[in-house]
Amino acid sequence: MKRIHLDTDLGSDTDDLCALVMLLGWPGVAVTGVTTVSDPDGRRAGWTAYALALASREDVPVEAGAAGSLAGFTIELAFPAYWPDRVDPRPSEPGAAVDMLVAAAERADTIVAIGPYTNLALVEAARPGLLATTELIVMGGHVPDPGEGYPAWGSADDTNVQQDAFAAAIVFARCAPVVVPLATTQRVTLRASHLDALRSGGALARLVADQGEAHARDLGRTELGRAFPALPDDLLNFQYDPLACAVAAGWDGVTVSELPVAIDIRDGLLRMSVTPGAATLRLATDVDAAAFDAAWLDAVLRASDLR
Repeated sequence: MKRIHLDTDLGSDTDDLCALVMLLGWPGVAVTGVTTVSDPDGRRAGWTAYALALASREDVPVEAGAAGSLAGFTIELAFPAYWPDRVDPRPSEPGAAVDMLVAAAERADTIVAIGPYTNLALVEAARPGLLATTELIVMGGHVPDPGEGYPAWGSADDTNVQQDAFAAAIVFARCAPVVVPLATTQRVTLRASHLDALRSGGALARLVADQGEAHARDLGRTELGRAFPALPDDLLNFQYDPLACAVAAGWDGVTVSELPVAIDIRDGLLRMSVTPGAATLRLATDVDAAAFDAAWLDAVLRASDLR
């Protein structure tokens, strides 16, 4: 059984919910705890607990983590009203999320971070070197460049990294993560063609469908899909965070490569470039997209239907 701790900013982009539900239903995975980040009042923790309750997984502990960013937010926090019920915030005691992450690392659990890296940087400050000896997967990064036919996203589009560029620099330099970058996550998508299957499932799968559809409508994702030939015409969202969680689960449909990556912070942004002679980073550089789609949908339906 693969033991996984999830660190998330669930409650903004809807792919965090897609990732949490996928982990709950992934064969051979035990979710040992969830911490939230960029969570100023515990509302993300509240929504996380709500989703866990829909899966009858109230046994999974949840702690609200860092309220802010070590470097200052570059994007204003947004909390779309995509939830069918009123959900009360669940603030935690100061330091509770860091303590939970430390405990996960000491148990040798895999940690996957799918939001800004603030909590991870705080763990590195409290326990230097601990995360470097932990299997750590992070979603973010803007190298290598996107492939032909995909949006040419770069440093300014790398939200998880830029929401706390200082924390990201610490994690890349000291914590030896596997990085799941934008260019690879662009190849895995939530599409309108998935909706019927999701809505045939339980309440949690239907919530994933409803949130994905609302997110696509509000952000114009379908128009984006039609503008780039490598993207599906019925695009709803990119599966950034679910792909990172699949890597954490040990899924073999991803290629991980070592690349020399130079990192510096300029004008408030962390910049990454593939530079010969630079320190190496392990990056997910390719994915079997069709196999991922099937594995993700199966796991979501399993979690939602309590199979």
